[in-house]
Amino acid sequence: MRHKVDGRLFGRPANQRKALLKGIVTSLLDHQRIETTVAKAKEAKRIAERMITFGIRGDLHSKRQVFSYINDRAVLAKLFNEIAPRFSGRNGGYLRIVQTRNRLKDSAPMAVLEFIDYETVKHAKGKGKKGDKKEEKKEEKVVSKADKKEKKVKAEKAAKSEKSGKKEKAEKKEKKKPAKSKKADTEGKE
Repeated sequence: MRHKVDGRLFGRPANQRKALLKGIVTSLLDHQRIETTVAKAKEAKRIAERMITFGIRGDLHSKRQVFSYINDRAVLAKLFNEIAPRFSGRNGGYLRIVQTRNRLKDSAPMAVLEFIDYETVKHAKGKGKKGDKKEEKKEEKVVSKADKKEKKVKAEKAAKSEKSGKKEKAEKKEKKKPAKSKKADTEGKE
């Protein structure tokens, strides 16, 4: 009997299991919401909440503890600069697991693992992004119209310069030809 034996083994050797959980936790901290199986979500939640607690502490030792588990410096910076300050007044319970569906191939129960304030953060970021995107599109349209006009003007100038350049070249050739022919005529007369 497995009395007091904690954790799920996932039918994998220890190194594969640790790598799997590191990847899930890193992805969760990076994207703030992931979908995985219920068992993996429960295990990842334990580790991720520990990492967030280290992030709230914020001292050098905590940073080193987290970096020993999460090897992505961008995610580490995001944890200490963005995620941990959001939960500074909270003692645990930073994540939620919402069971969603059964996976089609093997009917494994799936769940979404997300931060408890994910919806508010998503809406706050989404409003800024949508407004920015609309403004950028308007600017792009204005810029593209201006670019089109500039291109037309440049194309017309280039066409005119090519025509005038061809005319100038033709005129130069004509000037040179009569000069040569006059010399030939004068030489022939002598």
